[in-house]
Amino acid sequence: MNSHVIGAKTPAKIGLTIGQALDEAAKNWPTQPALIDCAQNIRFNWAELLQRSNQLASGFLALGLKPGERIGIWSLNRYEWALTQFAAAKAGLVLVTINPAYRLSELEFSLAKVKCAALILAPKFKTSDYIGMVQTLIPEMADAIDGKITSPRLPALRHMIQLGGEAAQGAIAFAAIEQRGKTADPQTLKATEATLNPDDIINIQYTSGTTGSPKGVMLSHANILNNGYFCGEAIELTSVDKICIAVPLYHCFGMVIGNLACLTHGAAMVFVGEGFDPIATLKAVADEKCTALFGVPTMFIAELEHEDFANYDLSSLRTGVMAGSPCPMEIMQQVTARMNMHDLTICYGMTETSPVSFQSSTKDSLEMRVSTVGRIHPHVEVKIIDQNKQIVPRCVAGELCTRGYSVMLGYWDDSEQTAQVIDTDGWLHSGDIATIDEQGFCKIVGRIKDLVIRGGENLYPREIEEYLYKHAAIRDVQVFGVPDKKYVEALAVWVILHPNSTLTAAGLQDFCQGQIAHQKIPTHIKFVQEFPMTVTGKIQKFLMREAMMEELGLSET
Repeated sequence: MNSHVIGAKTPAKIGLTIGQALDEAAKNWPTQPALIDCAQNIRFNWAELLQRSNQLASGFLALGLKPGERIGIWSLNRYEWALTQFAAAKAGLVLVTINPAYRLSELEFSLAKVKCAALILAPKFKTSDYIGMVQTLIPEMADAIDGKITSPRLPALRHMIQLGGEAAQGAIAFAAIEQRGKTADPQTLKATEATLNPDDIINIQYTSGTTGSPKGVMLSHANILNNGYFCGEAIELTSVDKICIAVPLYHCFGMVIGNLACLTHGAAMVFVGEGFDPIATLKAVADEKCTALFGVPTMFIAELEHEDFANYDLSSLRTGVMAGSPCPMEIMQQVTARMNMHDLTICYGMTETSPVSFQSSTKDSLEMRVSTVGRIHPHVEVKIIDQNKQIVPRCVAGELCTRGYSVMLGYWDDSEQTAQVIDTDGWLHSGDIATIDEQGFCKIVGRIKDLVIRGGENLYPREIEEYLYKHAAIRDVQVFGVPDKKYVEALAVWVILHPNSTLTAAGLQDFCQGQIAHQKIPTHIKFVQEFPMTVTGKIQKFLMREAMMEELGLSET
């Protein structure tokens, strides 16, 4: 039996645009809660969400934006983010999601690459002064009237739209766009929607860009609406559910697995606040009686470890999704037991596949839910191949490749990079190393680029991390390779300890002796307070590697 699996043909795919799906939601569940923003004290039912989205979409069109044009959104989680997501889809505008952690050069690259016609932005968050940064990037804002921009540096950019209150010089208030939509002819929007197709590009998400400039992943209505739908099916979502979406909306996890799963099932989207806060998240779950909680492992760890954890009633929870980075077995078990999330599922995927390809089922045994990423999603096909592009037998590690409705349309204006990851037969090569067992359960062993080759032997950091998580003193751990004169590569590990723990490097190595192969025992051990990571909680091992090399005086040669 080889490692080639094909997803079920049922349930059927949804053949709607996101705007049409919102119309259906408002018809099916008009008075059910649709969107709750705890920090902004905003509540919409589905009928109200449709009305506000239609007004905003009409406002975009009245501004002169046209279907197919790109509009950027540079903000953390706010109710306006979701409004923009749905309104842009109704107006046929391509929503470009911009990482809130970006600085000037990254922002400029993102806007220029896809020729954004408008930018919607929050005023500021913590140390990020978004308005100040765009005023530096576009000094012409000082002379702009009503948010109309003319910039030689970004010639495609015409409008600056500001969230939250009175707009700064050179920007127009988000509320003013909605107001324009109220007085616009609704037939204009209706006529526009009639021209849209589910296969149209509707979203551009930038990859992290850890190996070069970020690439713009082009996704269609069909890509992301269906992926959100099948994710919701896997956790048995219904219109009585409420999902606490603690992950950033700018990423697929928030806007697809979160918002679009809710849209297709009539469940409520619950936003905690702009940035992640463990107590605000626990409070939102308790106050709103959320039935599901979404997060990356580091978020769940922060919640479980907080000294006030026991003060919040989480009895309403039943399910959720943990994804974004490898999910430690110990953490999964704690979340299931202490947070009442007995139907917690694991998702695996990547932005280029909309994102999810594998997901565990609520009916899977706890053992399978903590040790694998589940089985293949409906209407998706996956194979595991070796270095010669041949499909490997079951339980043998190789590169995971995906084909089906969820594969991206390509990278924006980059046919060369697209051809490097999508072959002529439509297979998207993930760069992830995985196995598929006889029952179809998938395990992610690691990344091809994370593979450590010590003395000619392949070592998978994920396997070593899973063992180290068993130590009672270890809260979080990351294993990676660094250059070594004798073995070419040696294992290094960064460790975050639980409070008041006193584990030493020698103690960690003793814990490994006789339990895992000697070559898997880390050579270089560093205790830290935190790991470098992206806004979405993805660990950036390349930064750890660079820091460790500098500390040890190592070079690539």
